Amino acid sequence: MVVLIAGSTHTGKTLLAQRLLERYKYPYLSIDHLKMGLIRSKNTDLTVEDDKKLTDYLWKIIKEIIKTNIENKQNIIIEGCYIPFDWKKDFDKKYLKEIQYVCLIMTKSYINNYYSNIKKYSNIIENRICNENIDKEEFIRENKYNLDMCKKYNNRYILINDKYEVNLEL
Repeated sequence: MVVLIAGSTHTGKTLLAQRLLERYKYPYLSIDHLKMGLIRSKNTDLTVEDDKKLTDYLWKIIKEIIKTNIENKQNIIIEGCYIPFDWKKDFDKKYLKEIQYVCLIMTKSYINNYYSNIKKYSNIIENRICNENIDKEEFIRENKYNLDMCKKYNNRYILINDKYEVNLEL
């Protein structure tokens, strides 16, 4: 099984991946780590600022990693911001039945109520070298956009509204 965890930055994708690793013993791949490896090794001219281009570039690699894992009957969790909402179009039925996708989405009220905690706990799993200052209004817009896109593409999502309790049964 391949588990894809998507969502905006700071929504807890890595935390959920870590919890699943501990519970199911599935390894996980952070798309951010792949991105930084490719950028630092100069295998791409893209930079961390090139979000749209990075999604296109990284997805070409990630979708083939997914296929390889499924073909080899290996489990993996892949988490990151660079999973396109129309991801299903790249797989036929035999692959789709082996993929579980979820997008983590924080509501406007959750962000407004817990904004300081979101920033405070952003390094809980990984120590970000550059813990970017998140613009609250942009963060709200991104999460709303993600919700709209999940609905449009019929993607599974977890809505974080009252308290941060994100769990996923495989």
